[in-house]
Amino acid sequence: MRVNRILLSVSLVVVALVLQVSVLARLHLPGAVPDLLLLTVLGLALVYGHVGGALVGFGAGLLADLAPPADHAAGRYALVLCVIGYLAGLAKPENGRLRTATGPMAVVVVAALGTTLLYAGVGALVGDTAARHVGLPSLLFTAALYDLLLAPFVVPGIMALARRADNDPLAETNSAGQKTDIASGWLSGGTGLRIGNQRNGLRVRAARARVARAGRIKGVKRL
Repeated sequence: MRVNRILLSVSLVVVALVLQVSVLARLHLPGAVPDLLLLTVLGLALVYGHVGGALVGFGAGLLADLAPPADHAAGRYALVLCVIGYLAGLAKPENGRLRTATGPMAVVVVAALGTTLLYAGVGALVGDTAARHVGLPSLLFTAALYDLLLAPFVVPGIMALARRADNDPLAETNSAGQKTDIASGWLSGGTGLRIGNQRNGLRVRAARARVARAGRIKGVKRL
């Protein structure tokens, strides 16, 4: 990853984790907690792709595993977010543009459900059965609902910052398209018009020559 990508990713992940622990976790909402860290990983993965998404997800998850008040084994959330970041990066648009909000919203819902299931599954493997006591269906529903409501305020901003820090590839694409248009305009203005004028001149000269020949033939016949 580039240096600007690393700096931006670390900054966003740290801010998201601080807000997650100090604000969202203290709201005491029923069911799950809105996962701002997950939305940050998704926003970066939709710009950086599957490799960048996996790296950002692993780093963000590992930081969450080590930050207090973590009550689970280190590496558990890192594994989950690494997988989710990789899969979300596969949904990156080819041209970098999102035509509609349906795709990203679907990615958010699937990621919220997948994160909860993977976290509970990994916890079951290491002997953590807390999800069973809370109720997995309610966790899935509330996680998807909270993340979906929070996503429009987080994901677009994260993607915009990532593109600017990455020297705005969309702007480069647009400028390249404008350069192509300008180049084609220069070609048409510098060569095409001249060639067209030369062709028109040749046609006019040929027509004049035909008229002159016709006049000569008519004069011969009259004589």
